[in-house]
Parts: sequence; structure tokens; C-alpha cells
Amino acid sequence: MIQYILAFFVFVFSTLASWYEGSEIRSNPWEWKYSAFFSQMLHGSITNSSDISQLDHFIYAAKFKPAFPLLMALSIIYIVMLTGYWLCRRNNKRFRLFYAGSLLFWMLGAIVADSPTIGGHYFTMLFMAAGAGSAAMALLSVLRAKCWRGEELK
Repeated sequence: MIQYILAFFVFVFSTLASWYEGSEIRSNPWEWKYSAFFSQMLHGSITNSSDISQLDHFIYAAKFKPAFPLLMALSIIYIVMLTGYWLCRRNNKRFRLFYAGSLLFWMLGAIVADSPTIGGHYFTMLFMAAGAGSAAMALLSVLRAKCWRGEELK
């Protein structure tokens, strides 16, 4: 339970810090075309800083000041993985299926891989590492079931 509480506080702190750092987008009108994705969906063209959505603060922070957005993503990944472990630890089949979801992380990594910003490169590495870790957990579960317990793979 302490792990959940600590991860939750890290998530809340890093979210607030990312939101604050991303508010810099309001003073950079040349970046609105490239980083104000949600605002463009809601308003079409952006004419002044009041048209900027709060969600675009996170995109800007992730692209140009990625420390807190990375911490935010890492803490939410940790919470999800910890929850999956806690829910599936007694059922090997569900455990393997949950951690086989590493494909999702690799897909996220592939989506942001083309980003020319430093934040895009860091997020690509984070998602690829999370995918590799998740795949390793699934593989270890299979090997443990097959080799150490003599369990049949289903």
C-alpha cells in the first residue's frame, strides 16, 4: 500500500509541475501550430493565448521540458504494473496476458519515435523500456511455469 501512496504522490506532484512548466506555451505563439493539438481540435485556429487548452500545457512540457512529464508517465506506468501484478499474481494465465500487453508500450514508443524534440526521444526510450520490461515479466512467468513448477502451458 505504501508503494501506491508514494507513486500517487509522485504522480500528483509531477502532474502539477508539468502543467506549470507547460504554461510557457501561452507566451510562445510560434509554437501554437505544432504543440496546441487539443486547442486546434476544440477551436480550430488559435488567435490568442486564451484559446489554449490546459491539456496542451502537458504536450508542450513533454516536448521541451520532459523531466516532470517523464516522471508523471513513469509513475502512472508503475501504478498500472503494480496493480496488474497485485490482481494477477495468483493466476499465471492472467499474469502472462496482462504483461503481454507490452505491445501497447511499443506502439506508443513507435508513435512518438518520429518526434524531432528531445522530449519525444526520451518518451520513445521510456515506452520501449516499459515494453521490454513488461515482455520480460511475461517471459519470466512462462519460464517459471514451465521449468520450475512443471506446469503445462495453456
